[in-house]
Amino acid sequence: MWDFFQTVRHRHSVRRYQPDMPVEPEKLHAILEAVSTAPSAGDLQSYHVFVLTAPDARARLQEAAPDQTFIGEAPLAMVFCADRERPRERFGERGSALFATQDATIAAAFAQLAVVAAGLASAWVGRFDRDRVCAQLELPAHLDPVAIISVGYPAELPAPTPRRRLDEIVTRL
Repeated sequence: MWDFFQTVRHRHSVRRYQPDMPVEPEKLHAILEAVSTAPSAGDLQSYHVFVLTAPDARARLQEAAPDQTFIGEAPLAMVFCADRERPRERFGERGSALFATQDATIAAAFAQLAVVAAGLASAWVGRFDRDRVCAQLELPAHLDPVAIISVGYPAELPAPTPRRRLDEIVTRL
């Protein structure tokens, strides 16, 4: 099994997936278990995850992000939604507006790392038509889609992209 740092180094955005290779239920379960361990404000887990495996459901979801065709081609898509109501009572408007978004984002990041550890690949999609995603998933008003993650066995292994040097992104005080 890979250690954490190997997992992080091997996470890349993959936009081509092997056809006819579904994600095994036990791997999906392990990924979702990892998602449930993500830190969250007040341990409220102010997010909800929609898992789309049906081709027609993924195709409809892709319509909300028309330039992201790999969403429909991947055998699995996950939509991470911020649950705006869960943190409201304890944290007020800041919890609803910020903490719920952070919770959903951290959960999605945990999913991406778990995907790599399971021998799969993923791509994060943040550019989509929010209203169309809400309509496609028939989301209640308190759920706000934050990220779409496509998942599958990679049909490509893209070269690592250049990263900024640490001294450009870190200030030590």
